[in-house]
Amino acid sequence: MKNFFQILSLVSLTQAQTSDHWAVLVAGSKGFANYRHQADVCHAYHTLLDQGIEDDHIIVMAYDDVALDDENPFPGTLYNKQEGEDVYEGCAIDFKGKDVSKQNFDAILRGDVSGLNITNEETTGRVLKSDKNSKVFLYFSDHGAPGHLMFPDTVIYAD
Repeated sequence: MKNFFQILSLVSLTQAQTSDHWAVLVAGSKGFANYRHQADVCHAYHTLLDQGIEDDHIIVMAYDDVALDDENPFPGTLYNKQEGEDVYEGCAIDFKGKDVSKQNFDAILRGDVSGLNITNEETTGRVLKSDKNSKVFLYFSDHGAPGHLMFPDTVIYAD
Protein backbone atom coordinates (compact mmCIF):
# COMPACT_ATOMS: atom_id res chain seq x y z
CA MET A 1 0.00 0.00 0.00
CA LYS A 2 2.90 2.35 0.74
CA ASN A 3 4.16 1.97 -2.86
CA PHE A 4 0.69 2.79 -4.18
CA PHE A 5 0.63 6.11 -2.31
CA GLN A 6 4.18 6.93 -3.42
CA ILE A 7 3.19 6.34 -7.05
CA LEU A 8 -0.02 8.32 -6.57
CA SER A 9 1.99 11.21 -5.08
CA LEU A 10 4.42 11.11 -8.00
CA VAL A 11 1.56 11.13 -10.54
CA SER A 12 -0.10 14.03 -8.72
CA LEU A 13 3.19 15.96 -8.63
CA THR A 14 3.75 15.35 -12.35
CA GLN A 15 0.22 16.52 -13.15
CA ALA A 16 0.64 19.60 -10.96
CA GLN A 17 3.90 20.42 -12.68
CA THR A 18 2.41 20.24 -16.18
CA SER A 19 -0.94 21.82 -15.32
CA ASP A 20 0.57 25.30 -15.25
CA HIS A 21 2.74 24.90 -18.31
CA TRP A 22 1.76 26.86 -21.40
CA ALA A 23 3.09 26.99 -24.94
CA VAL A 24 2.80 29.43 -27.81
CA LEU A 25 3.87 27.95 -31.14
CA VAL A 26 4.27 30.26 -34.14
CA ALA A 27 4.95 29.58 -37.80
CA GLY A 28 5.71 33.10 -38.91
CA SER A 29 5.59 32.51 -42.66
CA LYS A 30 3.23 31.51 -45.43
CA GLY A 31 3.58 29.74 -48.76
CA PHE A 32 4.81 26.31 -49.81
CA ALA A 33 8.44 27.47 -49.99
CA ASN A 34 8.27 27.81 -46.19
CA TYR A 35 6.80 24.32 -45.68
CA ARG A 36 9.16 23.48 -42.83
CA HIS A 37 7.92 26.25 -40.55
CA GLN A 38 4.35 24.97 -40.39
CA ALA A 39 5.48 21.33 -40.28
CA ASP A 40 7.86 22.04 -37.40
CA VAL A 41 5.19 23.90 -35.42
CA CYS A 42 2.73 21.01 -35.82
CA HIS A 43 5.47 18.58 -34.78
CA ALA A 44 6.13 20.71 -31.67
CA TYR A 45 2.39 20.66 -30.91
CA HIS A 46 2.32 16.84 -30.90
CA THR A 47 5.55 16.65 -28.88
CA LEU A 48 4.08 18.88 -26.18
CA LEU A 49 0.92 16.78 -26.03
CA ASP A 50 3.07 13.64 -25.71
CA GLN A 51 4.86 15.29 -22.77
CA GLY A 52 1.60 15.89 -20.92
CA ILE A 53 0.85 19.50 -21.75
CA GLU A 54 -2.90 19.90 -22.15
CA ASP A 55 -4.12 21.00 -25.58
CA ASP A 56 -5.99 23.94 -24.01
CA HIS A 57 -2.60 25.21 -22.77
CA ILE A 58 -1.05 25.21 -26.26
CA ILE A 59 -1.75 28.14 -28.60
CA VAL A 60 -0.78 27.65 -32.24
CA MET A 61 -0.37 30.35 -34.89
CA ALA A 62 0.11 29.13 -38.48
CA TYR A 63 -1.08 30.61 -41.76
CA ASP A 64 -2.32 27.09 -42.58
CA ASP A 65 -1.85 27.30 -46.33
CA VAL A 66 0.83 24.65 -46.91
CA ALA A 67 -0.98 21.35 -46.29
CA LEU A 68 -3.53 22.07 -49.03
CA ASP A 69 -1.19 23.96 -51.36
CA ASP A 70 -1.21 22.75 -55.00
CA GLU A 71 2.54 22.13 -54.75
CA ASN A 72 2.15 19.71 -51.83
CA PRO A 73 2.71 16.22 -53.28
CA PHE A 74 0.78 14.75 -50.32
CA PRO A 75 -2.32 16.98 -50.06
CA GLY A 76 -3.70 17.53 -46.59
CA THR A 77 -0.54 16.40 -44.81
CA LEU A 78 2.66 17.81 -43.37
CA TYR A 79 5.83 15.95 -42.48
CA ASN A 80 8.80 17.30 -40.57
CA LYS A 81 11.10 14.42 -41.53
CA GLN A 82 11.34 11.76 -44.22
CA GLU A 83 9.32 8.67 -43.47
CA GLY A 84 7.85 10.44 -40.45
CA GLU A 85 4.25 10.69 -39.37
CA ASP A 86 1.77 13.23 -40.68
CA VAL A 87 2.07 16.06 -38.13
CA TYR A 88 -0.80 18.06 -39.66
CA GLU A 89 -3.38 15.52 -38.55
CA GLY A 90 -4.72 16.59 -35.18
CA CYS A 91 -2.69 19.82 -35.06
CA ALA A 92 -5.10 22.35 -33.54
CA ILE A 93 -4.30 25.70 -35.14
CA ASP A 94 -5.80 28.60 -33.17
CA PHE A 95 -4.79 31.56 -35.38
CA LYS A 96 -4.89 31.16 -39.16
CA GLY A 97 -4.35 33.29 -42.24
CA LYS A 98 -4.03 37.03 -41.66
CA ASP A 99 -4.67 36.45 -37.96
CA VAL A 100 -1.03 35.31 -37.74
CA SER A 101 0.11 38.84 -36.98
CA LYS A 102 2.36 40.70 -34.60
CA GLN A 103 -0.69 42.43 -33.04
CA ASN A 104 -2.30 39.09 -32.19
CA PHE A 105 1.03 37.60 -31.08
CA ASP A 106 1.47 40.48 -28.64
CA ALA A 107 -2.11 40.10 -27.35
CA ILE A 108 -1.63 36.34 -26.88
CA LEU A 109 1.52 36.86 -24.83
CA ARG A 110 -0.13 39.55 -22.71
CA GLY A 111 -3.29 37.47 -22.20
CA ASP A 112 -5.25 40.37 -23.69
CA VAL A 113 -8.36 39.17 -25.54
CA SER A 114 -9.43 42.78 -26.23
CA GLY A 115 -6.14 43.39 -28.06
CA LEU A 116 -6.84 40.73 -30.68
CA ASN A 117 -7.70 41.64 -34.27
CA ILE A 118 -9.48 38.57 -35.64
CA THR A 119 -10.56 38.37 -39.27
CA ASN A 120 -10.77 34.59 -39.78
CA GLU A 121 -13.83 32.74 -38.48
CA GLU A 122 -11.65 29.67 -37.77
CA THR A 123 -9.46 31.61 -35.33
CA THR A 124 -10.22 30.68 -31.72
CA GLY A 125 -9.02 33.91 -30.09
CA ARG A 126 -7.32 32.03 -27.28
CA VAL A 127 -4.69 33.87 -25.25
CA LEU A 128 -2.36 32.89 -22.44
CA LYS A 129 -3.99 32.54 -19.03
CA SER A 130 -0.68 32.20 -17.27
CA ASP A 131 0.51 33.95 -14.15
CA LYS A 132 3.86 34.71 -12.51
CA ASN A 133 4.21 31.06 -11.44
CA SER A 134 3.49 29.60 -14.88
CA LYS A 135 6.09 28.21 -17.20
CA VAL A 136 5.60 29.41 -20.78
CA PHE A 137 7.37 27.79 -23.72
CA LEU A 138 7.61 29.94 -26.85
CA TYR A 139 8.59 28.36 -30.16
CA PHE A 140 8.87 30.62 -33.19
CA SER A 141 9.72 28.98 -36.51
CA ASP A 142 10.51 31.36 -39.33
CA HIS A 143 13.09 33.55 -40.96
CA GLY A 144 14.60 36.28 -38.94
CA ALA A 145 17.82 38.10 -38.29
CA PRO A 146 19.39 39.95 -35.39
CA GLY A 147 16.83 42.40 -34.09
CA HIS A 148 13.69 41.15 -35.82
CA LEU A 149 11.23 38.32 -36.38
CA MET A 150 9.22 37.82 -39.53
CA PHE A 151 5.45 37.39 -39.74
CA PRO A 152 3.59 36.60 -42.99
CA ASP A 153 2.78 40.24 -43.67
CA THR A 154 4.91 42.23 -41.23
CA VAL A 155 7.97 42.26 -39.00
CA ILE A 156 8.59 42.61 -35.27
CA TYR A 157 11.65 44.72 -34.55
CA ALA A 158 13.61 44.48 -31.29
CA ASP A 159 13.12 48.16 -30.52
